[in-house]
Amino acid sequence: MQFGIFTIGDVTQDPTTGKTPTENERIKATVAIAKKAEEVGLDVFATGEHHNPPFVAPGTPPVLLANIAAQTERLQLSTATTLITTNDPVKIAEDYAYLQHLADGRVDLMMGRGNTGPVYPWFGKDIRQGIPLAIENYHLLRRLWREPVVNWQGQFRTPLQGYTSTPAPLDGVPPFVWHGSIRSVQIAEQAAFYGDGFFHNNIFWNKEHTAKMVEIYRRRYESYGHGQADQAIVGLGGQVFIGATEEEAKETFRPYFDNAPVYGHGPSMEEFTDMTPLTVGTVEQVIDRTMEFADWVGDYQRQLFLIDHAGLPLEMVLEQIEILGTQVVPELRTRMEARRPDHVPSDPPTHASLKNTPDSPHFKVRPVEEEA
Repeated sequence: MQFGIFTIGDVTQDPTTGKTPTENERIKATVAIAKKAEEVGLDVFATGEHHNPPFVAPGTPPVLLANIAAQTERLQLSTATTLITTNDPVKIAEDYAYLQHLADGRVDLMMGRGNTGPVYPWFGKDIRQGIPLAIENYHLLRRLWREPVVNWQGQFRTPLQGYTSTPAPLDGVPPFVWHGSIRSVQIAEQAAFYGDGFFHNNIFWNKEHTAKMVEIYRRRYESYGHGQADQAIVGLGGQVFIGATEEEAKETFRPYFDNAPVYGHGPSMEEFTDMTPLTVGTVEQVIDRTMEFADWVGDYQRQLFLIDHAGLPLEMVLEQIEILGTQVVPELRTRMEARRPDHVPSDPPTHASLKNTPDSPHFKVRPVEEEA
């Protein structure tokens, strides 16, 4: 099973010191955080995509991920959202295939529609067409990665005639794709249709909603003939703050929670931890709470934690990642695999695994140079 962290790249004032990092400091800190994740044995680093303050999560994630790829050796690099609605699929195809070559295949993507309404008109799109955009753009992206020459016409962009996307995916194997959604059944359906992964970033949602969305995806995955429902590829989000004692963890994290840009000044921390997967407590409490996720949705393949938000200073974030990687995740790996049936995949597809399954109908393509 893959464990890792994701960032939303918020630039937030530290409520305990009044200090707000500069954009430069926050960007450099993000790279340090990713390197720390690899150092302590985590599997994945993922970045969101934002185009507005107070975020510096890159509008072009491949720039950040390529920089991290050059400074790491085994860390899987992902997006916590690639905006399939407002980005041109032609540009996505080029950028992520290029990143895939630079990172020697250590790349996958999570497609999503984002949570910032104004981004649509900023990029000349209509938010009322969010679902149709997601469906059409992703269908085109798949073709660009799988067909040497594409002739295409759709509703939302100019037609393509005799178009070849370069570079071709590394080894003729496109990056594995997750579809991220917190509320749209249509996106769960899309993931199931293609046999792709489904990531429910459940950091704001109760377990009943999360379980319902994952169950819809699993059921439809099986109906499309990709495998049994419990073999569908599922990922979940989460957020934690870990202390030596529960009291210490809550005392330290409370001012950050109360002033966080995404949920501050709302429900209390205790209410939020009761309603959502947020866990503020000891190593043992984080382990026990995370194990409950598998009770909600079944055995799954990827768990990402939000760690570096709400103004937490870099040194505190690095300490949290150290605890996560050395004390929490090893025990989670053991317990998750102990409960997993033999027929259920323990990991999501990777470049290496897809390259070694040349008969897969979903992922393998013929390289451009073979077309003559």
